[in-house]
Amino acid sequence: MVAPPDNDVLWARALHVTHNGSPALTGVSLGVREGEILAVTGPRGSGKTTLLRCLSGQLLPERGEVWFNSTPVHTMGPLVRERLRRDRFGWIDPEPHLVPELTAWENVALPLMLRGEGHRVAKTAAKEWLDRLDIGDCARKRPHALLQAQRQRIAIARSLVTMPSVIFADEPTAPLHRADRAHVLRTLTTAARSHSITVVLATHDTEIAALADRTVTLLDGRRVNTVHLPGAGGLAAADTDVPGAATGASDPSDSEGRAACSLSV
Repeated sequence: MVAPPDNDVLWARALHVTHNGSPALTGVSLGVREGEILAVTGPRGSGKTTLLRCLSGQLLPERGEVWFNSTPVHTMGPLVRERLRRDRFGWIDPEPHLVPELTAWENVALPLMLRGEGHRVAKTAAKEWLDRLDIGDCARKRPHALLQAQRQRIAIARSLVTMPSVIFADEPTAPLHRADRAHVLRTLTTAARSHSITVVLATHDTEIAALADRTVTLLDGRRVNTVHLPGAGGLAAADTDVPGAATGASDPSDSEGRAACSLSV
């Protein structure tokens, strides 16, 4: 087992996962720096969700290593990984999974209250995030009374309210209209940058990926390229995996001797 670089908040080496006998990830390696917004792109079924689940400790790879802040996630027991996800990670699904009996602000405040925060502190923080996402007027409504786009904003607010170290966002704007997507993503990326939150964003939408600092592309469970996206947007360069090439966030070589190419940000 090789220790990851000190400047990577997340580091994965040679991840191998199969689903029903078919490869979902094959030798995927990458490193993500603190405060970086990384887009994981590729067509549906390319392994994006599987990679996010491995990085967040939801799924243990059959082979390979996952590290968070120089701590091996792949050797943790279930309870330790659950505590890690609760205390340090946020997760956004393509579809909002809210507690139907709770109001909007209660759904957002739930992670804080599970961590022992007082009712008043949790409620204030929840309402602040609902206001930032332009749904403050929905604070007292329950999910059944809200539109799908409103429910998704609540789920995004819930992921941000604890100020996690890393947010994993799996197609977070899938149920939103185009105008809503732009606003929600601006809020997410602005919050991440202002609080040095690392974001790993899975998407097949190139416009969404353009908001990231760097892009990693998967195809059939393999990493095929990375793209440097400057602050102004647009693609600066693209490259296929090249043995021995690595700058910017570190990208460990996989077990077959390949090294994922990473272009500096």
